[in-house]
Amino acid sequence: MKVSNLEFISEHKTYLSRVLQKQKMVEAARPLPMAAINRLKEDLALEWTYNSNGIEGNTLSIAETRVVLEEGITIGGKSLREHFEVINHHRAIDYLESLANENYELRSIDLLNLHAIVMKNIQDDFAGRIRTGTVRIVGANFTPPNPALVSDLIDELVDYINKNPQELDSVSLVTVFHHRLVWIHPFFDGNGRTARLAMNLLLQKFGFPPAIILKNDRKKYISALNQANNGDYTKLNLMMIQAVERSLNIYLNIIPGQYHNFEPISNIVEEPEVVYGAEYLSLLARTGKINAHKEGKNWVTTKQEILNYQLKKKHL
Repeated sequence: MKVSNLEFISEHKTYLSRVLQKQKMVEAARPLPMAAINRLKEDLALEWTYNSNGIEGNTLSIAETRVVLEEGITIGGKSLREHFEVINHHRAIDYLESLANENYELRSIDLLNLHAIVMKNIQDDFAGRIRTGTVRIVGANFTPPNPALVSDLIDELVDYINKNPQELDSVSLVTVFHHRLVWIHPFFDGNGRTARLAMNLLLQKFGFPPAIILKNDRKKYISALNQANNGDYTKLNLMMIQAVERSLNIYLNIIPGQYHNFEPISNIVEEPEVVYGAEYLSLLARTGKINAHKEGKNWVTTKQEILNYQLKKKHL
């Protein structure tokens, strides 16, 4: 396989450079405080499980997800499937992290194993098995390939990722991988969760913390995937960079001397020194022009980041 249109990479070159610099800062600070790291990993695993399942329609809140994972309690009024989706996803993260290291090479069997864990006790007959029939995806602008082609398409994708013949940067390579696996749609069910798990297997191989696509960005995420189906990876690549930066910001905040007071843009615009409105600053955040990330529905940044941006614009 080959990506024919690579213009999306130059589109976000400056933004990606900032993210890669943050990755270097995290690496330079290692070893990080072990207690803080363990707690952070637990929190990210919880968020990851809640958001990835939520994208697919799971109705458990993040608080209910925590109760299921930490206390093993079933939530009244929620289906058994929803409980298994939480438990299975968390176990799939453990499996993923047992594989991830800088020398890891992607294998088809690992994708099947991730899917088998995701679908355990939900669709045992199909868990970890490539689909044998055609499927349709509501809301998508494409029809997944014929099942007879799926096995070869997966092997082709795995080979492309491991060889990286077009020499893509790591985040762009993971963007292409994520879209392509969703497009192949190798399973009857559980494709989205498996693709997001596998994308993080690769990100961790490349030295990044897990990146989380937020439930609140579901519509934007589906739109980005649909654009990628037409050969335009710009929007999906932007979402991937944003998700990576959010996790890096969280890691940077546990490094002594690196704390940044991130707060909602709506709060910062109330400060008398801030001359820009919330709508403009949110646009800067969405396009990666300021150091910001999303928490739920809100873009958060620091007051100092806004003041620095204002000063830079003043001297242009």
